[in-house]
Amino acid sequence: YNIPLVLSVNGPLDRDALQLALHDLVGRHETLRTVYPPTDNGSGADGDSAPHQLILPPGHEASRPVLHLAEPGSDLTEAVRHSFDLATEPPLRTVLFSDGPDHHTLLLLLHHIAGDGASTTPLARDLATAYTARLAGRAPQFAPLAGQYVDHAARLQLLLGSP
Repeated sequence: YNIPLVLSVNGPLDRDALQLALHDLVGRHETLRTVYPPTDNGSGADGDSAPHQLILPPGHEASRPVLHLAEPGSDLTEAVRHSFDLATEPPLRTVLFSDGPDHHTLLLLLHHIAGDGASTTPLARDLATAYTARLAGRAPQFAPLAGQYVDHAARLQLLLGSP
């Protein structure tokens, strides 16, 4: 299922800076540039039903986020229902809804395979950091990550005692 993060932007929006900020966000978080292609036999890497993941390098064409521009009158609820093709599509989709030059709604739609509800806060923070930097004409200076999402998942598995 999908986790929507809906951000309101009041005032002018610099789409070029936003596009660069989205690239920064995806470059920082490898889970946002991970795809899950089937193997030759259609199953996981070991022949079982476990998903096989492929982390695309930052800047890889398939991992570059696209800022989709919603048509006037488009339904945000419908956009949240997007069905990801995780074999070819990274698990983040962005859609910008605009009601005039000074009122915008940005949808960051995250597939649950790439995060959880707690993931939305650091994603929003990192996007805001990157957008602010790009508006100033510079690359963002992020604080170091404690780990990637896969590290968090591994810690949870150890804590819960499951493989």
